[in-house]
Parts: sequence; structure tokens; C-alpha cells
Amino acid sequence: MKSVNREILRLAIPSILANITIPLVGIVDTAIVGHLSDAAAIGGIAIGTMLFDLLYWNFGFLRVGTSGLTAQAYGRSPLQLPHEGGEKGMKVPDECRKILMQSLSVACLAALAIWAIQWFFVTAVLAVVPCSAEVADVARRYFFIRIWAAPFTLMLMAFKGWFIGMQDTRSPMAVDIWVNVVNMAASYILAFYTSQGILGVAWGTVIAQMSGFLLAEAIMIVRYPDARVYQTLEEWRAIMRWPELRRMMKLNGNLFIRSLCFMVVYVGFSMLASRYGDVELAVSSILMKLFMFFSFFVDGFAYAGEALVGKALGEVQGDKVQSTKGISIIVKTLFNWSIGVGVLFTLIYAVAGDESIAVMTNDVPVLEAAQKYMGWLIAMPIVSAIAFMWDGVYVGATAGKPIRNAMIWAAVGFVVAYVMTYRFVGAQALYIAYFAHLIARVVYLTVKWRY
Repeated sequence: MKSVNREILRLAIPSILANITIPLVGIVDTAIVGHLSDAAAIGGIAIGTMLFDLLYWNFGFLRVGTSGLTAQAYGRSPLQLPHEGGEKGMKVPDECRKILMQSLSVACLAALAIWAIQWFFVTAVLAVVPCSAEVADVARRYFFIRIWAAPFTLMLMAFKGWFIGMQDTRSPMAVDIWVNVVNMAASYILAFYTSQGILGVAWGTVIAQMSGFLLAEAIMIVRYPDARVYQTLEEWRAIMRWPELRRMMKLNGNLFIRSLCFMVVYVGFSMLASRYGDVELAVSSILMKLFMFFSFFVDGFAYAGEALVGKALGEVQGDKVQSTKGISIIVKTLFNWSIGVGVLFTLIYAVAGDESIAVMTNDVPVLEAAQKYMGWLIAMPIVSAIAFMWDGVYVGATAGKPIRNAMIWAAVGFVVAYVMTYRFVGAQALYIAYFAHLIARVVYLTVKWRY
């Protein structure tokens, strides 16, 4: 048991540290724009950022799918040993290398597709998002600059999933921290010291994503020299044929549908909140940020679950072990950690919930309106921890169909719960619906687990 706990922490802690740096980028970008321009510019950058959230969320399968497939391939392969003769790096099984090549290739093709539809996408979204002409203009200009980072952003998703599958969360931690630091520094320099002004934050993101990709490549070359991603055209054609791609694309298809259902919940939550006025919208935004801050910690253990469950299942498939008992032990230990984090944040929000909200705003009407939702803030962490942990476990098992179905039911639960309650409880229906979607995920995935 001690060794399992040690492995979980070895994989989880780097991911948690990397996740904590993520909010800093948005804070810095907002501060830069806020000091250089007016409210229309701030709103335009916010809308532009939302456009990319909507766009890239649908390609989350590049990280998630690659992680589970690589972890299982790693578990099926012979024991990995350092190169002999003093050469740095670990030997990489051919199957793991092929998965990386496939995932990077799919990422490049997806980037080309994004570039092809970029004008139609931004025009369609801005047509349904209520904003002024000034805000829309800034959002468009921001979008058409940052879109050049698409190949690097998508390939970084593939690299991150592959590193996690290789039982390595330190490499993606280094890349994530590097990208966030470069993003902040480049955005500041370009915004304040060049003629780009507020659009410097867009160019800063492009530079950061490109530099992150180069760092991921460098890490792969040094630590995994056998990966040899760039092979002959004949080999690339061979691994990109449908028989070789079938399993990855089937898994990715299920994960894509899952992402669409996530959008129903999270985008729907924000859009519905806007119906209740500016104060309620501000409250919902703050509470959602607190939910997401908690998730940065649980996600670290979910990533560990992807790596360890996938590896253990691969060992069973490769006849290295004759029993699935090891998988059961790993899953139970993972849940002990994730529920522990959930309990910790429940206590934090119960004791210091008001203070947590006050950190986000000093607006008195917003602080007063938030009081009636404090029960939800306290209740969410434990249920969320279980839902997020199940996601990690199922990703490691590459069980795409149950993950997809769970999120379909969750989206249905969200919509039905809101429709059934909003006439009676007003904005409280938002939180009832969000809680219902978590419960649906937990119940479905718990019932379907077979190990």
C-alpha cells in the first residue's frame, strides 16, 4: 500500500503544481488590458478567450485519449530500462511511439481544420453572443492572431497525454509552467513596449505555445530518444491507415461527444446565469471559479489515475500479472486521496467560505447575494472529487463508451433538473442542475465499473 501511495503522490503532485499556475495567466492578461484600455477592450479579450475555450474544449480527446492508450501500451511492454553506455533517456516501446505519432498527426490535421473554419466559427459565435460592436471588434482581432497557435496548442495536448501515459507528470509540469511564465512575460512586454498594445496578449499566447512545443520536443529527445517521432513517409503512412487508427479514433469519437456534453453543462450554466441579472451572473462566476480552483487539486490525482490504472490494465493484457486485484487496490487508494481532498475543501469552504468569496470581489450586493448559495459551495467538493476521480480511472481504462454515456446522462440531468425547478426556486435551479449532473456522473460510473 505504501508503494501505491508513493506512486500516486509522485504523479499527482507535479500536476497539482502545474495546475495552480493556470489562473495566473488570466489574471495577468486581464490586468494588462485593464491598465492599457477601457471596458470594451477587457470585454473583447474575455470574449476572445471564451472563443478559444469553446474551440479547444472539443479537442480535449488529444490529451485524454492519448494518456489512456499510452499507459496501457506502457503496461503491456517489457520493463523499461535506461539506455546502456551512459546515454540518457528511457527506452520507448514501439507501440507507445506509434501512439505519439498518431496523436501528433491527428493534432496537426485538426489544426488545419480549425484554420479552415476560423472565419465561420468566430462569425457564428459572435452572432449569438450579445456584445457591442467595439467588444466584437477586439474579440475578432484577438482571435485571428491567437489562432496561429492552434497547431502548437493541440500538439501540446497530445504531448501532455503521452507523457502522463509514460508515467511521467514532471515533464508536462515543466512544460505547463514554462508556457504560463512565457505567456505572462511575453504578453507584458508586447503590450507595454511595442505598438501591439492590448493585442500583445494574443501574440504572447502564440509565442508561449510555440515555445512550449519546442520544450516538449526537447524533453522528448533527451529523455525518450527512442521515441523517434519523425520517421520515413512510408512508416507514417502505415500507422495512419485506418486499421492502425481504428482504436484511437473510436475512443476519440466517444471523448468528443463527452466534450460536447460538458459544454452543455458549463456553457449552459453561464448563459442561464446571465438571465438573472448582473449580480447573479457575478455570483455564479465567482462560485464556479471556486469550484474550478478545487478541481486543480483533484485533477492531479485524476491524472495519476489515468497513468496507474492504464499501466495496471496493460500489465493484465500483457500477461504480466494474472489478477486484476492490483487495479482494485490502485482505484481504492486513488479514491481515498481524492475524497480526502474533497473533505479538506469542504472544511475550508465551511469555515472560510465568506472570506474565499471576498477575495474575488468587494462588491457588497454580490457578497450579500452569494450568502444564499454557501450550502452549494460546501457540498460540491466531495461529490465533484468522486466524479473527477472516476473520469481519471475510466480514461486509464480507455473505456470511452461509459465515459461518453455518463456525460450524456449528466447533460440530460442538468437540463431536466433546471427545467423542473427554475419556476419555483429561481437562480437556485442553476446549482440544483449542476449538482444533479455530478450525481448522474457518479452513479453511472460507479455502477458500470467492473474491476
